[in-house]
Amino acid sequence: MSAMGSGSGRSRTAGLIGTSVAALLVLQGCSVLKVGPDYEAPETVMPDAWHQKVSAGLVEGEADIKNWWTVFNDPVLTDLIEQATVGNKELQTAFGRIQEARAARGFATGEFYPDVDGSGSAERTRQSEGITRNTAAPQKRVDNLYDVGVDATWEIDVFGRISRSVESADAGLQSSIEDYRDVLVSLYAEVALNYMDVRSFQARIQFSKNNIATQAGTVRLTQDRLAAEIAPELDVRQAELNLSRTEAELPRLEQSKVQAINRLGVLLGQPPAMLHPILEVDAPIPRPKEQVAVGLPSELLRQRPDIRSAERQLASQTAQIGVATADLYPRFSLSGSFAFETAGRGIFSNGNHAWSFGPAFRWNIFDGGRVRNNILAQDAITKQLLSDYENTVLLALEDVENSMVAFEQEKIRRDALERSVIAAQESVRLVKELYIAGLTDFQNVLDMERSLAEQQDDLAESAGRVSQNLVALYRSLGGGWEPDPPQLQEEVQDQEENGEPIF
Repeated sequence: MSAMGSGSGRSRTAGLIGTSVAALLVLQGCSVLKVGPDYEAPETVMPDAWHQKVSAGLVEGEADIKNWWTVFNDPVLTDLIEQATVGNKELQTAFGRIQEARAARGFATGEFYPDVDGSGSAERTRQSEGITRNTAAPQKRVDNLYDVGVDATWEIDVFGRISRSVESADAGLQSSIEDYRDVLVSLYAEVALNYMDVRSFQARIQFSKNNIATQAGTVRLTQDRLAAEIAPELDVRQAELNLSRTEAELPRLEQSKVQAINRLGVLLGQPPAMLHPILEVDAPIPRPKEQVAVGLPSELLRQRPDIRSAERQLASQTAQIGVATADLYPRFSLSGSFAFETAGRGIFSNGNHAWSFGPAFRWNIFDGGRVRNNILAQDAITKQLLSDYENTVLLALEDVENSMVAFEQEKIRRDALERSVIAAQESVRLVKELYIAGLTDFQNVLDMERSLAEQQDDLAESAGRVSQNLVALYRSLGGGWEPDPPQLQEEVQDQEENGEPIF
């Protein structure tokens, strides 16, 4: 009879445990209530068109910005872009931040599961004589105690604290991916800008060398005329002055060219001197296409990674309000332990096991307002990030507008300089003929040669700047990150295989 009673008690206990576990599993599977605000993407009003009017150089239509550097049709530039994707150190750092954010998300997701700890001990104890002598029954003074078992605690996400934490971590991971893409956009632009610098300095150096040769010829002309006593010594000295001033500009241009090459080496993750054998060979400044499609302002929201990142940061912070709000409510958990205990041998023998099991809750009833003030703080941070997002959009619009007008106006300036160089070259030829014929003084020769050198230098600089302004325009449109490079594609694929959300 007693045996039947004992079996019935164990059956009721097992039933109670099974029912409790089943109920808590249901609660854990779906939160009863996710406190805090649900995130909604901010509505952003974008202009219907760009203020910079579409002209011969800027045309309507979908902007082809994925591999924008190919519009320059320069194999060296394309190769540099590819090398930068693999070797740039800042890009590798940004990828490391993605992995860090992914691990943080895994940490947050881990709170959905129970905490299980194993423990064990072996202890030999000795009691004092005064204790054992005064007991009713004789006891051993020396004994062995053994204990091995597991303890488990499982928080049930009733009010969505864990769910909101995971939601925040999801958005944080997505933001880190957008930050990586933003580094890509800036990296490709920096590589192209410095490459344009190299080619622009090479063109300016070549013009300078040509002018040095021309002005050296003028010095010899004045020396011959001085020897023939048909020109004063002043003409010789002024010609030498003009030549020396032009020669003095050459080292400065050479220095700037070398520095631009060194900068490219660092951008590619290489020692600065590695690219000199390739880039020291002169090549023309890459000339962009005459027409560029710029798309619509509304496309910036999906094209620019910095805007996408700011929106994801806002989403992540919004979820933190829910995490803080959940602290106003009780936390429910399920805890239990199972162990084998004995003071002798045969610890795993039948009858040496002990267990405990039961639900629990903890509720912070009074905390001096810390929880509510934390909620207010998280809400204030969220409002700050909303303002940051809106400001990021405005700055992006400004960036595009400025890049468009810079590209258009520099093209106009370059075309005017091309005409001025042709006029200056012809002027130098004509004024020298007049000087030799004695129909004009030498000052006109000096002025024309000096003007030619200035116009040619301005033309080379402007031609490089036109290409650089187009690079800046593509960067402002958010071009270059799509499609993602192989390294990031593998990371995104791993997330998809693991069932993680992809933005």
